[in-house]
Amino acid sequence: MTKGKVFLVGAGPGDPKLITVYGMECIQKADVVLYDRLVNEQLLSYAKQDAELIFVGKLPGKHEVIQDKIHELLIEHAQAGKIVTRLKGGDPCVFGRVGEEAEVLVRQGIPYEIVPGITSGIAAPAYAGILVTHRDFASTFAVVTGHNRADKNEDNINWHALATGIDTIAFYMGIGNLHYICEQLISHGKNQETPVAIIQWGTTHRQKTVTGTLATIEKVAAAAEIKHPAIILVGEVVSLREKLAWFEGELAGEAVAK
Repeated sequence: MTKGKVFLVGAGPGDPKLITVYGMECIQKADVVLYDRLVNEQLLSYAKQDAELIFVGKLPGKHEVIQDKIHELLIEHAQAGKIVTRLKGGDPCVFGRVGEEAEVLVRQGIPYEIVPGITSGIAAPAYAGILVTHRDFASTFAVVTGHNRADKNEDNINWHALATGIDTIAFYMGIGNLHYICEQLISHGKNQETPVAIIQWGTTHRQKTVTGTLATIEKVAAAAEIKHPAIILVGEVVSLREKLAWFEGELAGEAVAK
């Protein structure tokens, strides 16, 4: 039997209109769509009527078990000759474990393509009126996993390099670790008055943004009841928000119109 093909696709940050044209084409031609928890389900309406839609979202503490199951599903359906679209939130190459899935496919001799998507660490700030680079504020930008902790022996981040050498830092998956992130940046040389923004549900109608400094953002976020999913953005570019914020104003206008 002819093997199928797998498309490892980035669905974008939340707004369904921010998927790429090619990403949309991959949904439309798929026989099977495996989609993550943060994928906007409106995108699934573009799948073929007879396409099989399989939710493979992960819950805390269950990542490894579910990831193994995802590998099995990719192999099973591709070897059955089907076109499989693995739909991931944001960009599949940014904390999306696409490397592991691609390696599994290579070992099985299954053809695949990686289809980039817009990552939330850039898109969510843009929708909050914050540009991650700016000629007056930032010429360097880093994307960092936010859940590693020293007390779990899993912190391999070069905090000194981040604190002293990077102008804008986007932390993914870091809300539960906010205190540690701020503490590490300050203790390794970042000014505690450095502006910080947290954008929850970026680019969607549920978007909510709070701002503060490394010294204050933890209390600000707690008071606003900020939870996952959210991007933490650290850097002077956050000061642009006051002037350039546009999206949440549109949301407020829609609410008034209704």
